[in-house]
Amino acid sequence: MKRALLMSSSRMGQLGYLEHAEQQLHTLFRHDAQEVLFIPYAAVSFSFDEFESIVKSAFARFGYGLKSIHHFSDPLAAVNNAKAIAVGGGNTFALLNRLYQNNLVEAISRRVNQGELPYVGWSAGSNVATPTLRTTNDMPIVQPPSFNALNIAPFQMNPHFISGKPVGHNGESREERLNEFLTLNAEEELLALYEGSALYIDNQQGRILGEKEGLWFRGPNQIDKIAPETPFELSMIKGVN
Repeated sequence: MKRALLMSSSRMGQLGYLEHAEQQLHTLFRHDAQEVLFIPYAAVSFSFDEFESIVKSAFARFGYGLKSIHHFSDPLAAVNNAKAIAVGGGNTFALLNRLYQNNLVEAISRRVNQGELPYVGWSAGSNVATPTLRTTNDMPIVQPPSFNALNIAPFQMNPHFISGKPVGHNGESREERLNEFLTLNAEEELLALYEGSALYIDNQQGRILGEKEGLWFRGPNQIDKIAPETPFELSMIKGVN
């Protein structure tokens, strides 16, 4: 049974790092204090050691152990032997590029989709859990071999969703950017998540966790709301054919 938790963000409002996500993580890990394999590859302006320290402290408060993949001499073996995987936020393009460099994309995708281990990602870690990077908010600071990602969620997502434009901003709003995607990819839909929200995947079903609804972008200027804690079939949202 595939299980994954795709969180929009590592923080919500003024709360600390992952502080809002305790119950969401328990929903995924079910209070099993296993050692989680952490993948810090989205970090760019700070070290993997620093990233691991931040996440390890948060996980320890919730009763879970954690060790970063950069301590292993063979990253692929680490993934193949992992009991659970966590992928942190940062730059999505750097993250996917490093996953390809270490030959981890197929291995993570296969193990999670076959139900061999649970997966949690936030921000960039949620972006790479979708079919491709085409709806990320990040700047493409490096060019991965492909935009194709882990395909754990069978449709595109947009974490860190914020509606409208800040005062004085004359560029496109998030809605306008996502409308561009939907215009050029009319056969697809996507799910946008406000900060603090998450998509929980349990086999073929999804459920929005958190205080706010998920936004189902069905086409340009066509948005439906998915209420929190309301199960739905993942196939409801059209993905890549």
